[in-house]
Formats: sequence, C-alpha cells, structure tokens
Amino acid sequence: MFSRREWLLSSAAFSGAAGYQAGGRDIVIASSNGLSACQRAMDILRSGGDTLEAVVEGVTLVELDPGDMSVGYGGLPNEEGVVELDACVMHGPTRRAGSVASLRNIKTPARVAKLVMEQTDHIMLAGEGALRFAKAYGFQEENLLTERARLAWLVWKKSLRDNRGHNNWGPGLDAPDGKTSASLRDAFPEVDEATWAWASEVARRPPTGTINCLALNSKGEISGVTTTSGLAWKIPGRVGDSPIIGAGLYVDQDVGAAGSTGRGEENIRVAGAHTIVENMRHGMEPREACIDALKRVARNYNGNREKLAKFDLSFYALRKDGQYGGASLWSGRKFAVNTGTGSRHEDAAHLLERKN
Repeated sequence: MFSRREWLLSSAAFSGAAGYQAGGRDIVIASSNGLSACQRAMDILRSGGDTLEAVVEGVTLVELDPGDMSVGYGGLPNEEGVVELDACVMHGPTRRAGSVASLRNIKTPARVAKLVMEQTDHIMLAGEGALRFAKAYGFQEENLLTERARLAWLVWKKSLRDNRGHNNWGPGLDAPDGKTSASLRDAFPEVDEATWAWASEVARRPPTGTINCLALNSKGEISGVTTTSGLAWKIPGRVGDSPIIGAGLYVDQDVGAAGSTGRGEENIRVAGAHTIVENMRHGMEPREACIDALKRVARNYNGNREKLAKFDLSFYALRKDGQYGGASLWSGRKFAVNTGTGSRHEDAAHLLERKN
C-alpha cells in the first residue's frame, strides 16, 4: 500500500510539471517520443493549418520512423509476428471523431482514422474492414515488421517454455551438444552485440509506447490524436486504449483535450481521457486532472505497490485556455511541449515515487 505521504508528494510534484500559456497562442503537447511531432504540428498551425491536420501530420513522422518500436512501421508485433496498429482522432471544432483498430499492413493508421471521420458515417473500423477501407482510399499494403522487431520477436518466441522446459522454436533434441543456446545468435551473424542485447532485453521486458499529440491554435480550436502498435506479443486482435474514444483520447471544444500512453487495459477501466476532460470541466488544472485519473487506476488495485509496479501509465492534458500538464503513475517521465520556440521536454507530475 502507498502512504498518505506519497499522496501528498504526488500533489507536490505538480509544481514544475505543467505550464501555462495565455489564450491566443499556438500550443502543441505530446508524449515524450513526440518532439518531432510537436514541431511538425506547430509548423502547420503557424501556416494556418487545421489543428487536426497538424497533429495527424505530426504523429505521421513517428509512425513512419522504424526506430520507434511502439508506433507504426517498426512497431513490435503480436504473438504471431504480425504488426497490428490502432489509432483515433478527434476534431474539436466539429466535435467529430474517427478510429481504426487492429489495422495491418498500413504504415499510417492516424491518417486512416482521420478518413474514417471525414468519409464515413461511422466512428470505428477494425481489422479486415479497416484494411479494405484504407486500400479503397489508395493506401498501399506494406510489411510493417522490420528486421530489428523480427529479431526481438524471435528471441521472445524462443524464451517460451512449457512445464517441461520445452520450446518448439528451439533446437531439436537431436541438436549437437552446445548448440541449444547459441543457435539463434548464430542465425543472425550480422547483428552486433548491442542490438542483440537490446533484443534480449525487449523480449524479457517489452516496452509500452504509443504517441499522443494535442494541439490548440490561436483561435481556441483544439484537436488530438493517439496512435500505437499496441502491446508487444499481444494476442492477435487485442485492442488497447489508443483507438477508444474516451480512453486513449478525448476532446471537448468547450473544455480541452486529454490523451494517454502506457498500459491500455488500466486506462480503459477508468475511461482516463474522458475523466480528465470532465475534471477540467469542473475546475481542475490539467496536471491535477491527470493525477486524479491515476488515483482511480491505483484504487483499482487498492494501492498495492507490488501490482502497480508492474506497469506504468501516463496522461497528457491541454485546456482551452492554454494551460497544459502531464502526469504518470510512476516518477521519472517527461512529455513534449512546443509553444512556438521549438520542442522541448518537461517533467511530468507523478502519483508514486520510484525508490530505485
């Protein structure tokens, strides 16, 4: 259980964990992997572009980056080695939304979600239907599994054992002595030691990622997007919070916007983004609204630190008056901000302090 002192510390962490900009200025915030997305979105806002266009084009940079293992092309795959993507968008001025879930073979799901919003009478398309829709609008199917992600997946596959310690992806019983542990490494002679160490670590402790991006322009218009490749090694068809309106993203033009990254299952259970926006509607500052949602997550585990230590969850909030904030379940997180003078990281507030 965590103590009253930790609750107080989480409140103290608010100072320096949020910023304020008076109305009438362009502002973009994002998860920590969104520095480039914030800059791209800001450039579009400065040129007169729509807030939704800005955030979608911003996160597209990350979706196309094979170096980000949690979003788009290069994302870590499901348990069958297939990359499945989720995304949703919300446009404040028109109060419209669009979403795709379990989308395969398309690098930029946020753009597809935006098309669902603009070109259909639906809000969410999933699986094969989402793919057919994307292809109808000219998106090209491509293999999203990079060699780096494939290596991590294969290492994970070989780590699986039944109760006898057997793995069908390992060398057979008739394999020569001494080959049982080296065989996979031998299959990738071109992989350097640093990459091999990275793949081994990812197989043991797969990261959660995602990118959320929120933008406010000088006219007071606000929009948001969340996009992800989801939980590594997931059961095919698993959908987290990222494409779910009210969980991974929520925008209310009268109030503001919120989004999330981290363990989606926990966020879905508290409808995090919607909760945060409603908190702001009732007077909470963005950082306070985020912490309150995290308290609801912790409450679901009765404050059990051992269980809470097994995951993290981050929220981001941008109010219509220009105030913004970010908060995570555990300390040590940052988020990206651009108020017109370049993108930068700011410290997120936190509910719980890591001791190590």
